Amino acid sequence: MVTMMRTGQFAGKTIAVLGMGRTGLACSDTLQRLGARVILSDDADAERLGDRLQRAEDLGVTVRPAASIEQALEGASLVVPSPGIRADAPILQAAVRAGIPVLSEIEIAYRIARAPILAVTGTNGKSTTAVWLTEMLKESGFRAVVAGNISADALKRTLIEAAEEMDEEGAIVAEVSSFQLEWVERFRPKIGILTNITRDHLDRHGSIEVYRACKARLFAAQRPDDFAILNAVNAPSRLIADSVRSRVVWFDRGHCGHPDWACVREGRIAVRLDGTEHILARTDELRLLGDMNVENALCASAAAIAFGADPDAVTEALRTFEGLPHRMELVAEVGGVAYINSSMTTNVAAAVRELEALKRPVILIAGGYDKGEDFQPLGAAIKRYVAHLVVMGRAASLLETAAWNADFNDVSRASDMADAVTQAARRARPGDAVMLAPVCASYDMYANFEERGQAFRDAVRGLMEAGAI
Repeated sequence: MVTMMRTGQFAGKTIAVLGMGRTGLACSDTLQRLGARVILSDDADAERLGDRLQRAEDLGVTVRPAASIEQALEGASLVVPSPGIRADAPILQAAVRAGIPVLSEIEIAYRIARAPILAVTGTNGKSTTAVWLTEMLKESGFRAVVAGNISADALKRTLIEAAEEMDEEGAIVAEVSSFQLEWVERFRPKIGILTNITRDHLDRHGSIEVYRACKARLFAAQRPDDFAILNAVNAPSRLIADSVRSRVVWFDRGHCGHPDWACVREGRIAVRLDGTEHILARTDELRLLGDMNVENALCASAAAIAFGADPDAVTEALRTFEGLPHRMELVAEVGGVAYINSSMTTNVAAAVRELEALKRPVILIAGGYDKGEDFQPLGAAIKRYVAHLVVMGRAASLLETAAWNADFNDVSRASDMADAVTQAARRARPGDAVMLAPVCASYDMYANFEERGQAFRDAVRGLMEAGAI
């Protein structure tokens, strides 16, 4: 039941919700129930919006497709933008000039939430860490749900939906992006996790410094009785720690030198809090490959223990968690060749770590929409781990050049995913892996990374059905 106190924050206000995507629809639905007058707008026209427009109209709020800035902001005392709208977009700058507060969906969610929020951000590993942490809490008997920017179709739920649904006896694990953190004020997770920061989204933020500052906002409103789980070997994370007021728990695969920490001790995940050391699962018991997933296990375990989870339950979840689709997902193994879908790999750092983790020659399929990242560091990894590189999409030339600059010339181009998988399969030998790890965003050729990953699966299965592999 919505209490009067929670309703009173937004009741009677005219709130402009920008964007008729999943976030905008969820915000509009919740805010209307909280007593607000909602104007839901989008700069796309009815034809482009398609069935989203019908879903918006079904909510019973004021709906304005193809809205001008004036129409979208008319009478508004608060603006809630889609995370896809840049902070420097004309409509948000107009709101700022007019003195209209702008708050993100996660800020609204925090203000109405009764359950504690455990929030996960970072460049890589967010979704895996968030879902793994949720499984640890459930195994320990908590009523826990995962929400936010979670990149897994079956689990997608906005934070505002979870905040409205979950009572104070539950727990919400939220994946939070840098885009969502641009417009927060009081957002205060009980536990905040920063998996890592590497160069990413520079097309949006412009510089690594601005990107890091957005990530740091996850911890800005925390207090000394909250927890910040930070990566001890990631330089941007260490810089953020200087301004954190909450209790810091460091995680590090190789060193356990802080008062509160999570690390690998004698081959086991270990967490130390309040002077007590909890020895958990062995790293070779984890079902997920690679050092990056050991780090995900460490920070999730630290957060679970800090929240009060039973260490035995955490150990069980460490041993049984099987990971998420589109992240080092084994699609098939045929003729001694593993076909791996890692469509979620959209930056250089993640791709390098995955190539290292496989420990077998790789036929790499890469390419897509360039986000402004420097591909040169990828060249050395390609030279070391890749037997053949298949490039596709808008970034094909950039990736090709990065390989050539590393003295790697075994490169071919593909017109689409089916062509890429066919080329890769022809070159693969027993003991190799054919891996889709695009290093780039998907939206030059696909609606999202899930659609791209499904295209890879379909192409592999098509070759299997045809007897071509």
